[in-house]
Amino acid sequence: MENFDAIIIGAGPNGLLCGAYLAKAGMKVLLLEKRHEIGGGLITEEVTVPDFLHDTHAIYMAMIDYAPAIKDLELDKNIKWVRPEPTMSMHFSDGRALSIYPDYERTSKSIAQFSAKDAKTYLEIGPRFAELTEKFLAPATYKPPVPAFEALVKLESHEIGREIGEYTAKTPKEIVFDLFESDQVRALFLYAACMWGLNHDLEGVSYLVPLLINRASQYRLTIGGAHRLGHWMYKYVYKAGGRAWTSQRVKRIIMENGRASGVELIDGEILKSKIVISSIDPYQTFFKYVGEQHLEPEFVTRLKDYQWESMSHFVYHMALDEAPQFKLGEKYPDLYKTFIHVVGFDTAQQLMDHWTKIKEGELHQSGFNCCFPSIHDSVVAPKGKHTGLMSQHAPYAIKGGDADSWYREREANGERCVEMLERYVPNIRKIMKRHYITTPLDIENKLWDMAKGSIKQGAYLPLQMGYLRPNEYCSNYSTPVEGLYMCGASVFPGGLVTLGAGYNAAGRIVDDLGIQRWWPKPAIVAKAEELGML
Repeated sequence: MENFDAIIIGAGPNGLLCGAYLAKAGMKVLLLEKRHEIGGGLITEEVTVPDFLHDTHAIYMAMIDYAPAIKDLELDKNIKWVRPEPTMSMHFSDGRALSIYPDYERTSKSIAQFSAKDAKTYLEIGPRFAELTEKFLAPATYKPPVPAFEALVKLESHEIGREIGEYTAKTPKEIVFDLFESDQVRALFLYAACMWGLNHDLEGVSYLVPLLINRASQYRLTIGGAHRLGHWMYKYVYKAGGRAWTSQRVKRIIMENGRASGVELIDGEILKSKIVISSIDPYQTFFKYVGEQHLEPEFVTRLKDYQWESMSHFVYHMALDEAPQFKLGEKYPDLYKTFIHVVGFDTAQQLMDHWTKIKEGELHQSGFNCCFPSIHDSVVAPKGKHTGLMSQHAPYAIKGGDADSWYREREANGERCVEMLERYVPNIRKIMKRHYITTPLDIENKLWDMAKGSIKQGAYLPLQMGYLRPNEYCSNYSTPVEGLYMCGASVFPGGLVTLGAGYNAAGRIVDDLGIQRWWPKPAIVAKAEELGML
């Protein structure tokens, strides 16, 4: 029987990140991963044709420019990211296109095609949203949350906080519609605000809207594939003396005298540790591995309240013989440089109708975002060849059936997507060598902590965010079970590859154990604290 200081269940981005910080702090760390490789959603695979590399889950990196781990773990010395310009473009059937650039003036000029008033508005809100992100929203990502009342008092003490509070009280639709008058401009910015599953008609979490609209001009692509990020985080774990075991199935978290003291694997092997850290979802952590008999009734009730997302993603990956030719490319040559293309929506109402149908379980021909990574990264395809993907919001359970219906419907829905893309990329069928489909059911089957295809390990709802993610009992990375911590997307700040939850959890753990932090406080956090906002 081997003993460790910390056993981490799940070697996804947050588990790896937490493990890297703890290992360098001198702890003996073991990561246990169910899959055959580490990385979680940081998956790069040859799933179509050999030598064509596809990021089959995470691809659009939103917070690379802010995440402390990039410098702390020297990831920037081993990984390269590119920020294509334009970052996002929406194609319309009337022959126009609207693009978001990192540069406010260029974005404003693109918006001016549709509305001079909206172009002027963006010159105001673009820099303002960047300021809200810089001074509060980004630094708040890398510091543990505080109870709602305490957070409100701090926000109310500063004009930026008061403005963020005003956005929180609105729905994403209200924010976008109040800002812009053009239906096309509304469509693009509503998509940018809600593309990761934020409900367009739900208030209470819209403090994320300024951040997500700001990030729409800042998404990065990992050169060589997203898995490189997971790979180099594990390199850091390994260099610091930690280990990761793949293809491991946990049977239970060992409970001794009310305390988590290790894990038992399904083959009966016992691994003891001072603490256990879960990077997976609350249901598996507490009901499957701890056992309800070890939990207080009030805590069990709150765990059962936790909700998965109402929408998932259907993704169609393509190996291409040639580069895509955009129908609007001659008029808008920058489309050939765009990172994220959004097609199939001419109005904001079409977009909202699509989301409504998805929540009702309907499959229909509609829009999506698409990307051609090899245009920006020559590593992922042979010379002269290309990769592409279409990512569409989709239901987990299909109306009139269930999730298993995806086995029957996957190719038909893929064909609907190809037909839609063909309207904007006329040569797409001619150049396509092979394709590979990931449905919401496939997401759940491959990544068990993403039940119902939930890419963020749980919905973004007012009672599941901030200090309440996943609930008030686990709000600060510790749990009611002594010796058990959480560090995954089900805790603050939530999902996507923000590199926030694992970072914050590591800080909480070393503080609890009386171990000195080897890493500095992020400059953006220190500045926000000086403003009195954190």
